[in-house]
Amino acid sequence: MSIDTYIDEITAATRNRPDYLLQNLYEIQYQYSYVSDQAIKLLAEKLALSESFIVGVIGFYSFLHTTPRGRFDILISDSITDHMLGSRGLLDTLCNKLGVALGQPRADGRVTVDTTSCTGMCEQGPAMLVNGWTVTRLDQNRIEQIVELIEADTAVEEWPQEFLTVDDNIQRRDILLSDNSNAGDALKALIEQGDEAILQQIESSGLRGRGGAGFRTGMKWRFCKQADADQHYVVCNADEGEPGTFKDRVLLNSYADKVFEGMTLCAGIIGATKGYVYLRAEYRYLRAPLEQVLRKRRETGLLGTDILGKQGFNFDIEIHMGAGAYICGEESSLIESLEGKRGIPRIRPPFPVTHGYLNKPTVVNNVETFMAAALIAVHGANWFGSVGTEESSGTKLLSISGDCERPGIYEYPFGASMQHILQDCGATDAQAVQVAGAAGATLPAAEFNRCIAFEDVATGGSFMVFNQHRDMLDMVRNFAHFFVHESCGFCTPCRVGCSLMKDLVDKVYTGHAGQYDLDEMHKIGELMLKSSHCGLGTTAPNPMLDTLNKFPQIYNERLKHSSYEPSFDLDAALQDARDITGRDDAGAHIGTES
Repeated sequence: MSIDTYIDEITAATRNRPDYLLQNLYEIQYQYSYVSDQAIKLLAEKLALSESFIVGVIGFYSFLHTTPRGRFDILISDSITDHMLGSRGLLDTLCNKLGVALGQPRADGRVTVDTTSCTGMCEQGPAMLVNGWTVTRLDQNRIEQIVELIEADTAVEEWPQEFLTVDDNIQRRDILLSDNSNAGDALKALIEQGDEAILQQIESSGLRGRGGAGFRTGMKWRFCKQADADQHYVVCNADEGEPGTFKDRVLLNSYADKVFEGMTLCAGIIGATKGYVYLRAEYRYLRAPLEQVLRKRRETGLLGTDILGKQGFNFDIEIHMGAGAYICGEESSLIESLEGKRGIPRIRPPFPVTHGYLNKPTVVNNVETFMAAALIAVHGANWFGSVGTEESSGTKLLSISGDCERPGIYEYPFGASMQHILQDCGATDAQAVQVAGAAGATLPAAEFNRCIAFEDVATGGSFMVFNQHRDMLDMVRNFAHFFVHESCGFCTPCRVGCSLMKDLVDKVYTGHAGQYDLDEMHKIGELMLKSSHCGLGTTAPNPMLDTLNKFPQIYNERLKHSSYEPSFDLDAALQDARDITGRDDAGAHIGTES
C-alpha cells in the first residue's frame, strides 16, 4: 500500500481530527519503521497542522523516528534491574553477532539495535522489544537463536512462542486479586443505588490514587461531577513508565474487565460518555487482548448505548497508544499527549477535573485505582476499609524485582512492613530497597522497620531490592542517565539540573570527583526540588540526595581529590584540532608553556 493511501485510510478513520495526530504517527511508524518527509507533508494537509508542529511532536517521543529503522527494530531494556541480570553483556553479544553499531541500521536495512528505558518486565528480564513485540528472559542461548531468526528474515510473529510469553508472576493475593465478582456487578450496583450513593461509598472507603500521588479518588470524582460542561471524560493512565513498576501490566492482562468496569462506573457518576485508556507503547502486545475485552463488554451491554438497559447511560472506551515518553505518566502531560501534542506538563491550576482533555472536565486515574473503585461499588466502603491503616485504607500492589528469590506481584494491606515484604519475596541479604522507582526513596537496612503507607513510605508500586554485593552507585548512575533522557526539557531547573547531576555522578563513578562536587550535587538537587515545573524535576534528584545522605560511603570511597577538578577537559577537547593541523607541540596544548 502506498503511503498516500495508508495516510488517507488512517486519518479518515479518525475523522481528520488533529488530536489524533500521535495515533496516526504511531501507526505510520509501526507500519513503515519511520515517519518520512512525505508522510509529514500529507499529515499536515489532512489534519490542518503545520509540518514544523508535526516534526516537533515526532522529536518528543522516543519511539518515533524521521529516518528509517531496521526491519527488525530491537530495543533492549536499559533498566537497572535488567543490568543486574546481565543485559549489557547480552547487548554487546547481540551487536557483535549481528554486526551492528548501537542505534545505527545495518547497511542492508535488516536490523537496528538500541536501548530503551524500563519495559515493565523487571521480574522476568533481561527483556527487549522487537517491532513492538516483547521478548523476556534473555540469555546467551536465546540471543543466539534470535540472531538466527533475524538472519533468516523470520517474522517476529513466527518466533518461538516461549520467546514472546509474558507471565503475570502473582506471588501474593489479597482482597483485590482474590475477588470473584462478575463483570457488570459494579454497574448493577450503580443503577440500583444511584450515582450519589456509590460516590459516597467511594469517598467513605478512603480510596486514594494508586499511581503514587495518593489524591482522594472520591473527591476527584466529585469535583469533576460538579464541573459544568457539555462533555466529561474518563482517562485511565496505563503509561506505567516508572522503572521497576509492572503491576498495571498484570491488571491489564488478567483483570481488564474490572479495570474497564471501574472506568464505566466513574463515567456513570460524573456524566461522561467517552473514555480513553492511554497505553504505553511498551505494552503493545496487550492492545489486541484489551480490544477483545472491550468488544465482549459491548456485546453484553456493559459498554455502548443504554448500558444494562439503563436509558441514557451511554459510555464507550478507546485505547490510545503512547510512543515512549516517561513524562506522560504525569496526568497533565498525558492529556497533552492524548490531544496529539508533545507531552509537556501543564501549568496548574486549572486542574484536569475542570479543564482536562479538550479543555473539558476529565478524571484521570491509575489502572489499579479504577479496579479498586469497581470493587468498592460491589462490596462497599467497609469491606475496603477493613484492611490498611487509618490514612491508607485497602491494599497496595507491589512490583518486586531485583535481588530476591521470588520476584513478581505482591498484594499487601497498607501498613505491611518492609521487613515482612523482604522475607516474603526471599530477600535475605538486602542492603537497600528502592521504593517508588527512580523518582522514589532509597531505604537502607536501618529503615526496613518502616511500612508501606501514604503516611510513611508511599509508592506507586515499584520495589527494587539490592543485596550486599551491589554497588549502589550503579543504581544512582543508571537513574541519573534515565532522567536526562526523560526530561521533557520545558524548564531550566530540570533540563539543566538533570544533565549537571548526571555529569557529577559520572565524575564520581570514574574517580575524578572531590568534596566540592558532592556539595554541588546537594545544591543542584535542592534547587531542582524547589523550582522545577513538574514532578519529574522535583523528584529526579531523589536518588542522588538519598544516597548522599544514607550511603555516603559509595561516594567517599571514590573521592580522589580534595580540591576541585573540572568535569570538562578543555585540552582533551582540542585533540581533534591538533589532529587536523598536525600539531602536537607544547603551544598546541592548554596550560603548557610554549
